[in-house]
Amino acid sequence: MQYNLVRCLKQSNLEVTMNPLRSLCLLACLVAVAMAGPHSGGRSNSLDNVQQPSNWVSPREIEDLPALNQVSLKKLQEMSLEEGATLLDKLYHLSQFNRVFKPDYTPEPSQIKGYIVGERGQKIEFNLNSLVETVKRQQKFGDDEVTIFIQGLPQSNSQVHKATRKLVNAYQQRYNLQPYPTTDSSSEEQQQKSSSEEQQQSHGRKQNGEQDDAKTGDLIVIQLGDAIENFEQYATLNIERLGEILGNCLVELTNAVNVPQEIIHLIGSGPAAHVAGVAGRQYTRQTGHKLRRITALDASKIYGKPEQKLTGLARGDADFVDAIHTSAYGMGTGERLANVDFYPNGPSTGVPGADNVVEAAMRATRYFAESVRPGNERNFPAVAASSYQEYKQNKGYGKRAYMGIATDFDLQGDYMLQVNSKSPFGRSTPAQTQSGYHQVHQPWRQSSASAAGQANRHH
Repeated sequence: MQYNLVRCLKQSNLEVTMNPLRSLCLLACLVAVAMAGPHSGGRSNSLDNVQQPSNWVSPREIEDLPALNQVSLKKLQEMSLEEGATLLDKLYHLSQFNRVFKPDYTPEPSQIKGYIVGERGQKIEFNLNSLVETVKRQQKFGDDEVTIFIQGLPQSNSQVHKATRKLVNAYQQRYNLQPYPTTDSSSEEQQQKSSSEEQQQSHGRKQNGEQDDAKTGDLIVIQLGDAIENFEQYATLNIERLGEILGNCLVELTNAVNVPQEIIHLIGSGPAAHVAGVAGRQYTRQTGHKLRRITALDASKIYGKPEQKLTGLARGDADFVDAIHTSAYGMGTGERLANVDFYPNGPSTGVPGADNVVEAAMRATRYFAESVRPGNERNFPAVAASSYQEYKQNKGYGKRAYMGIATDFDLQGDYMLQVNSKSPFGRSTPAQTQSGYHQVHQPWRQSSASAAGQANRHH
């Protein structure tokens, strides 16, 4: 049996090389994780039980896999959470064993669009190769924070578009920028409603003696995801080359526009999280300095890895690297990537309220966006734990931490927390001083009525 599998493996290598878009059923008899074996009942939510692609899978299972050109975000959204996660997991493990996906897709900088959020709510558009020249024309750019958000999936997808809009709107509030002008009446009404709600919240905070934590800053959105048209491009994205291109742009930004690296915060979602990591390393190679912070929002699996070379995001790519994993066994990865890795509701295929892997992946962006809004910085309290079971049994350890914009830069390790199924997603637990490393976190507990009330609230 093993001889036949190896022989089929060699034969499929030839056929995939000749036609990389041919249906993956040609890869029958390849090896992958045993999704339908004894462990198919579910995935462990322990960080110490990382599945290894070392078990055989039946030829029929592999033959049932779709062709690459049949895999799309729309199809994944039509699948249940577990169905989508199973498909992606098999494709990933096949790619690791047989090197099916070569990292050879690199969109040209002129193909990668982006925009700066202007003070009056306008989109100041650019191509990546003209980013620095566009920034030069902006007055007072880089006087405070500079946040660069890199999209990893195309905005044509409704879930991606919504998550991006939430993040941009949150930074507009944080940086006291005006909302985007729009011609859609329903959108105008919603923006006015949101603005009114924010004003009421701000007034309430001031009445309680709290101060708004808003500050000035600049937000850049790089729409890398819009240059990814299909799953083949997604799986073969040349993370190393794109990261080097972006890293060189950042070097030019600090040299030509005098933007210090100490105020730059890179945020990447999905595969863009890994591009951000490589960009940080490239910046350090060129300047000898590190960027202030890199945040990964559900960093993706890397299907096409360069041979004999580590790639993707890693701790050390910036002074501080943090990661939020919302679909560790779905579109994302459960691997530890950062100084601190947050696992809402433990490492799993998704999070509460997410019906498919795309929605689950985008929840990381939604969570971070919620934390960016002034007054919400501590909506996501977390505690260090090596498994969700350990966390649920109040056996977590270490200092209380906050996932999102307010994460302390001295954190290390794996942190877990609970989230709501609907917005607002954070539990909003106030900080509590701990007297010991094994303090029981009583404030985490909520009555069922309180939890249900929070779950039914909307922004």
